[in-house]
Amino acid sequence: MTTVHLVDTGVNNLLSICNALEMAGADLHICRNPEELADAERIVLPGVGAYRDCINGLKNQGFIPMLNKLTLEERRPTMGICVGMQMMARRSFEGGEYEGLGWFEADVVRIQPDDPRIRVPQIGWNSTHFRAGEPLASGLPANPDFYYVHSYYLHCDNADDIAAYCEYSIKVTSSVRKGNIVATQFHPEKSQDYGLRVLENFLAWKP
Repeated sequence: MTTVHLVDTGVNNLLSICNALEMAGADLHICRNPEELADAERIVLPGVGAYRDCINGLKNQGFIPMLNKLTLEERRPTMGICVGMQMMARRSFEGGEYEGLGWFEADVVRIQPDDPRIRVPQIGWNSTHFRAGEPLASGLPANPDFYYVHSYYLHCDNADDIAAYCEYSIKVTSSVRKGNIVATQFHPEKSQDYGLRVLENFLAWKP
């Protein structure tokens, strides 16, 4: 069984992602302080709600130095989900301007549909287009549907970092990958069998 350490700053409701990770086969450890992360085999950075609250939760509880050490220096496999993915950018413009972890050269910007009939936020299922050979997509059909709830997305400077996208009048980044870091804008824990397969793929991934 693969051990996963999940970061809990007290901001998010983690019940769904905890249940999904355990269903995927994870031996799950919930970490409420950075010292509990020290022996992490794999790390999951969740996020639900406002960017400001999530990034401030990491800062105020002292998680950022430990996350940088484990993820950037020791290269332990790390996955971000929804706002957990957005916090990996250099900054966000949601409700102001806020510094991020800076793991990706990217900004978190509001979805601006070309079609005025398209409403923001994007809420619901959307077909997702993975780049060929992406480890999170192993065993999935072409263009699987995943569940999204968001108004902002990761606008990447480097197209090579984009592992998947969806169409929402414009192309919206659905997943990113760089080295030992992977993340999804969609919610695997709310995406039924396909989402469970994504989590299983993360548990088996050997970057």
